[in-house]
Amino acid sequence: MKVLIIDDMHESIITSLNSINIEVDYKPNITRDEIISSIHGYQGMIVRSKTPIDKELLGHSTNLKFIARAGAGVDNLDVEELNNRKIHLLNAPEGNRDALAEHAIGMILNLFNNINKADLEVRKGIWDREGNRGIELMGKTVGLMGFGYMGEAFAKRLSSFGCKILAFDDQKSGFGNDYVKEVSLKEFKAESQILSIHIPMNKHNKGIVNYEFLDQFKKLDYILNTARGEVLVLKDLVKLLKEKKIKGAALDVLENEKIQKLKSDESSVFQELIKFNQVLLTPHIAGWSFESYKKISEVLYQKIKSLVKEEDFV
Repeated sequence: MKVLIIDDMHESIITSLNSINIEVDYKPNITRDEIISSIHGYQGMIVRSKTPIDKELLGHSTNLKFIARAGAGVDNLDVEELNNRKIHLLNAPEGNRDALAEHAIGMILNLFNNINKADLEVRKGIWDREGNRGIELMGKTVGLMGFGYMGEAFAKRLSSFGCKILAFDDQKSGFGNDYVKEVSLKEFKAESQILSIHIPMNKHNKGIVNYEFLDQFKKLDYILNTARGEVLVLKDLVKLLKEKKIKGAALDVLENEKIQKLKSDESSVFQELIKFNQVLLTPHIAGWSFESYKKISEVLYQKIKSLVKEEDFV
């Protein structure tokens, strides 16, 4: 069995797959055209986000049995086409959930305690204690929109801060536990002070967190997005900040993350967004740690091993 790896991966996955008699071609610099011209020779492919795994590319994958996505999101893959071709799709949210949860905690604590702002001021010789007075996370009601691997990992960390944690997920039920209360959308909007987004990007969720949606919250002060930028409409977030209907936001993801190549309207929104001191931005690094880089490979190896054994591909 031959597997093509088209993006950077921890080197451990190569030796691991070799140990179960899978030949690996590690080509992180391969181009899309080269993938299309050679994919027919592989039974498996491991990807991150180099290129869309769409109908055009899959049309050349006559022998492909599985695609493994190094990470949680699968929005760059045509899942319907994979299903039509009976190609198995594997992903690895277990590998980066801990890194994402820690990053999310770090962002909200940073935002609440003005850490970035205060650091820059002190470096300039400004010693402003009152202007950087913090807000305590303890006692706040945090609403998790989506309760998959990421939402659950974040909730576990939040539980030690004495927060009231609510979760709404329209794709599942029966997940409440000792520290998370499963609620209806109505209760979710009525009680959440902090909204943390943990839903996947798909045609149903694109732009779902918009002005109309957010304006229905009764107590909302802060928004945290470590999921996908396209689910949150940035111009609507800016409008809410201008109207002082929310106090701040922490964003690890943006609608368009190619910030050097934004369209005119996108650039205008971005320039308005970065004027707010109460907005914290990071470059899609929640879930991206040295440890998660290896964990993702380990998770995918175990899933590939189980799939190959179950389906008897080799």
